[in-house]
Amino acid sequence: MIGTDMRRLLCLLLAATAPARAQRADSLTTRTLAPGVTWRRIVRLDGPWIVNVVTVDLRRGDLTLREVRAHDALRSRERPSDMVKRRQAEGVDVIAAVNADFFNIKTGENENNQVIDGEWWKGVKVTESPYDTFDNAHAQFGLDSAGHPLLDRFLFEGEARAGKSTFPLITLNAVPTGPEGAALYTARFGATAPREIPRPAPDNGYDPDNGPVQRPPSPARAVAEAPLVRVGERGGALLFERRGAVRTTSGGEIPPGGAVLAGYGATAKSVAAVGEGETLAVSLRAVPAAPRAPLALLVGGWPRILRDGRNIAAHSASEEGTIAGNALGRHPRTAIGFSRDSATLYLVVVDGRSPRSVGISTVDLADLMLDLGAWQALNFDGGGSTTMVVRDSVVNAPTDPTGERAVGNALLLVRTSARTSGRPH
Repeated sequence: MIGTDMRRLLCLLLAATAPARAQRADSLTTRTLAPGVTWRRIVRLDGPWIVNVVTVDLRRGDLTLREVRAHDALRSRERPSDMVKRRQAEGVDVIAAVNADFFNIKTGENENNQVIDGEWWKGVKVTESPYDTFDNAHAQFGLDSAGHPLLDRFLFEGEARAGKSTFPLITLNAVPTGPEGAALYTARFGATAPREIPRPAPDNGYDPDNGPVQRPPSPARAVAEAPLVRVGERGGALLFERRGAVRTTSGGEIPPGGAVLAGYGATAKSVAAVGEGETLAVSLRAVPAAPRAPLALLVGGWPRILRDGRNIAAHSASEEGTIAGNALGRHPRTAIGFSRDSATLYLVVVDGRSPRSVGISTVDLADLMLDLGAWQALNFDGGGSTTMVVRDSVVNAPTDPTGERAVGNALLLVRTSARTSGRPH
């Protein structure tokens, strides 16, 4: 146990970097990783918690975040430290990284919308989580092309226009679950569009006299797949031409660099009517729209824990359908947040499942983010996924049985060749 004077000094040191609230600490290690980037290791005995924090000055034009997919594929898994090494081998100056969105443990596919370097990789209106207590869009963190951070429950919205026909897109690179509608599958999805299979009945029901009622699966929907070749861009819309025969079976090849427009149910007939050589203008966007500049990055989490300086973690079950008791469960956690003026970014991991650091609830995590200086904050995937990499070293204590878990994606803090710009926030 350290003395009272030392504890007071540590509090004052942290207060200097977190003007909103003074962060309590029993020990503190601070290291400057690059101009505008600080890494702190905080030990709190009252948790007990071991916290790693990377603080970033977003006003610098040479610092930005990049989302990286495991093996640069929509469905794969890779350790965050290996993602860092891959980018470093390509000449990218990676300063730090954390694991990000929740993902399918079997396939590695992330649950939420994904925009990487301005390109839509995945678009959904409802988060693909098997644990939600009701269907909804989870909160997501974004960064626009000017470097401004955003946090909202973004919905994917898109459409494909061909002549007088307009096809609202239910999903991008994800299979829509309803009886009808249109989806776009780009080369990011893979070599082929998904195969349509009979779907489980949405509700098997219950008979009060005879007990559970087993209903047969829903039959496969009618489908039409129009192969598209990319021919350009106009006014923010991607331009494609239909080239090749429309298929009335699913799982067709996606043209290299192109896409497949798939119509399901009643929409299949309209997609089949798109003529050979006809031009389609495809628009993809997030709702609400980024107010200042186009989205450069979008990555999901679950749930939002700070809104405008208020701790809202206790309300996550009613707002985002989180698992009962999630807000109070003590687990390893990863989080991202930014200050009231959007000038400072915080990447945070809290270790857990250890006598030295037992894990933290989302309610306490929100308070921690407030103490650090955050005004808005989002919880990322945690538990065995929680990982922070500084330069080329894992600095926390991952709890996956394999050590550092292979995950679906990560957020990398990188330094570019741009000079300090003093960009406005």
